Amino acid sequence: FRRIEAVEFAVYNDDGRLPENLTQADIVLVGISRTSKTPLSNYIAHRGYKVANVPLVKEVPPPRQLDDVDPRRVFALAVDPTVLVHVRRARLDVMGVEADAAYGDLSTIREEMLWARRVFRDHPEWTIVDITEKAIEESAAQIFEMYRERFEASAGAPQDEG
Repeated sequence: FRRIEAVEFAVYNDDGRLPENLTQADIVLVGISRTSKTPLSNYIAHRGYKVANVPLVKEVPPPRQLDDVDPRRVFALAVDPTVLVHVRRARLDVMGVEADAAYGDLSTIREEMLWARRVFRDHPEWTIVDITEKAIEESAAQIFEMYRERFEASAGAPQDEG
């Protein structure tokens, strides 16, 4: 039942949809577009953790409710822009949009990542996870390890069963 509840929580709290629920999450992921927030959220949720994810959009302040979350629960996803450009261009191709759109432009992506890193610096207690060229499982393992170090002694903390 815990896993079902966690998966439902992740689905309802995907892409910053319900910022009022952020404080109920075991783990909150933040990052710019295409940094694997949703797949990582789903993977972690299937291990029984309530996960919310929040997109960072350049020049748009993160939801104020994010400041109410225990910062040890927030994981900021970073990626090398030269890798992200390929991911975004592939997404544009699937959507039938020209590859030279700003969304897939390397200089635009660099600016977004620099802006996101400023947001991360404004929240020094958030944990930065570099997802560059990592499988979802690798990024999740890194998050699980840090989460357990911080909260495993807490009553009711979910334990990964596999």
